[in-house]
Amino acid sequence: MSEFIGVLRWITVNIFGEASILIGLIVLLGLVLQNKPLADIVSGTLKGILGFLIIGAGAGIIVSALLIFQPIWTEVFGLSSMNLTNIIGQVKFSERYGSSVTIAIAGGFAFNLLLARLTRFKYIYLTGHMMFWTTMIFAGVMVNSNPAIAGWQLTLMLTVIMGLYWTLQPALVQPWVRKITGNDNIALGHTSASVALLGAIFGKLFARNSISSEDIQVPKKLGFLRDSNVVTALTMTLLFFIGTFILQIKGTPKAAEILAQSGDLSFYIYALKQSLMFTGGIAVVLLGVRMFIGEMVPAFNGIGSRLVPGARPALDCPILFNFAPNAVVLGFVGAFVGSLLWLTVIGHYTGYVFIPSMIVIFFHAGTAGVFGNVTGGYKGALLAGFITSTVVAWGQYFCVSYFISNTVPDTALWAGDSDMFVLAPLISALTRLLTF
Repeated sequence: MSEFIGVLRWITVNIFGEASILIGLIVLLGLVLQNKPLADIVSGTLKGILGFLIIGAGAGIIVSALLIFQPIWTEVFGLSSMNLTNIIGQVKFSERYGSSVTIAIAGGFAFNLLLARLTRFKYIYLTGHMMFWTTMIFAGVMVNSNPAIAGWQLTLMLTVIMGLYWTLQPALVQPWVRKITGNDNIALGHTSASVALLGAIFGKLFARNSISSEDIQVPKKLGFLRDSNVVTALTMTLLFFIGTFILQIKGTPKAAEILAQSGDLSFYIYALKQSLMFTGGIAVVLLGVRMFIGEMVPAFNGIGSRLVPGARPALDCPILFNFAPNAVVLGFVGAFVGSLLWLTVIGHYTGYVFIPSMIVIFFHAGTAGVFGNVTGGYKGALLAGFITSTVVAWGQYFCVSYFISNTVPDTALWAGDSDMFVLAPLISALTRLLTF
């Protein structure tokens, strides 16, 4: 049994844990099933992997800028880290329940393939890193709900839950994905689906005479604002500069520590550089998306025609950013404003310190912004971003306080996503009902 678990762990770490390798194998399989020439198979497989790696590189640039951006605003509002002394924590949790998580990922993916084959929900979930973190958080919810849960119960329930989630989540949002992309070739496989769905629904409030974020009429003198890269750079620079100015006024030791990161360089110049790096990261992501999709979709047709006829790949959220880049920025702006509001409200009325992960806020709100824009234009994009901050803020509070309070709330602070927070009460209830 230990050898079997070791094999599954190797597959999880080296295949599911390395999304680029998983994607490369999918492209390779699709091209082989279509009997493509060897040259096309090699070229397509490598381009698919390279495109995905470029997306990751761009996301890494975005994250590096946000790792500077978040401490600035954390200190602006005087936030402090949570007391996490009464929990298992990520490391010990992984040691104790890692085998169940590993088997559940492999079993859940197999269940996803089976459901795609046998039902009308023909979506294959391919966002590897989300597969890992979602399974881990859901495991934490289940263990917190029933600390005495048997290993086989945890593994079996996780396998079924993940297989269902990876199959049904893309199906729920696909009607709007079709509107966004103009076709039915790809699907969204990401834990931002709940806020994306809410963004699209509430965006309808502005459906009458809505103006798409991509069609906003800009005076000729401000024509440069039609370029999404310019808009992103200006928005982030403004937010960086405001935060920097407030830190200089506060003059706290922590503020001085943050400002010292620029070394001999003026922190304003340093902030400007980070803003432009953030913008460059988005541009790199969009480049990788175009390259990746160009190889992934044709190759996936080969899999669909043989193994799962009519199947569509459910992919990470940046695949949609290229269809409405301005909406991505507006979604982030709406979420940023909402985060500032909710961290004040939650802190004042509950005593809980909401830690807004700007990485989660950006990618989830950006996705929701695209969905809100397709139904309600630029106003829908802004509202979708605000909704995202609401779900993440209150979701983190309730989830960390009640549903994973003794297991992995440290993980939920930076890896907890919208769908995880939305589904945590349901999974907790199912665990209490079905386990003993």
